[in-house]
Amino acid sequence: MTGSNRPMAGQADNQQIDDPRGGNRWAGSMVALVTPFRAGAVDFAALDKLVELQIEAGTDALVPCGTTGESPTLTHAEHDQVIEAVVRRAAGRCLVVAGTGSNSTAEAVRLTRHAHEVGADAVLLVSPYYNKPTQTGLFEHFATLAREVDIPQIVYNIPGRCGVEISVDTLVRLREAHDNIVGVKHATGSTDGASALLARSDLAVISGDDSMTLPLMAVGGCGVISVLANLLPRETKALVDAALSGDYAAARRRHLSLFGLASGLLSLETNPMPIKTALAMKGLIAEEFRLPMCPMQPENKERLGRILTEAGVL
Repeated sequence: MTGSNRPMAGQADNQQIDDPRGGNRWAGSMVALVTPFRAGAVDFAALDKLVELQIEAGTDALVPCGTTGESPTLTHAEHDQVIEAVVRRAAGRCLVVAGTGSNSTAEAVRLTRHAHEVGADAVLLVSPYYNKPTQTGLFEHFATLAREVDIPQIVYNIPGRCGVEISVDTLVRLREAHDNIVGVKHATGSTDGASALLARSDLAVISGDDSMTLPLMAVGGCGVISVLANLLPRETKALVDAALSGDYAAARRRHLSLFGLASGLLSLETNPMPIKTALAMKGLIAEEFRLPMCPMQPENKERLGRILTEAGVL
């Protein structure tokens, strides 16, 4: 079995010592991209600008069409178009990890196959939501995807959104059976599962919650798929790079300086409403959502503005 510390394409085995990722392709600061809308349609011009901002800031990977990208409200055609647009704009300058999960295995296979065909480097596969499969069903779902599409796959374990948690046993079995299952986006709110998983497998464990990035990296995680990075990509990357390089004093300072903002973006109202509102306040996108996502309540929007001002973002 090939481990998760595979060198990037075209990268020498003797990784430069100053690269905090240490040759691990799935380590680093990744952004869970929002999907900007304007007048009811996807705003591809704004999306291109967001991609450029991330690449200029040194973000290691772009993750379109996840929860933060409002993927449940995209049509199948829009979903494909957003991934194509991000891959095209990135043009190989950073990784693209396309969100292609679904609660229908057949639909997830189609989305994953499309992402592979248009040049995504990997896919992010959310646990099937609403139907609450058993652990056997979860195993068969992800195993089918791994067999059907030969692309690196990161499983997204977020029980708060999906109603079911993928057990450590199931994740270990999946890694043992399928070499292209390379990582887990861990968003359970606890380090215990991550610790157990890291003790039993070589899966890349990636934080799915900005406030948990440093705690997870302290036990062996390798980065984050970040909501906050939409707004503060350089600062998020600096935190991750400090932890990867072993400078935990610097990482802790950055974690504490970002904690209030990260918590506010995920607690004031449901993600991605606060982060999209913040980006609109910065003039980067229109303040537009698709139902059932909606504009923030005025009092919460006012609180968000104060938090952003105090953090020096506005």
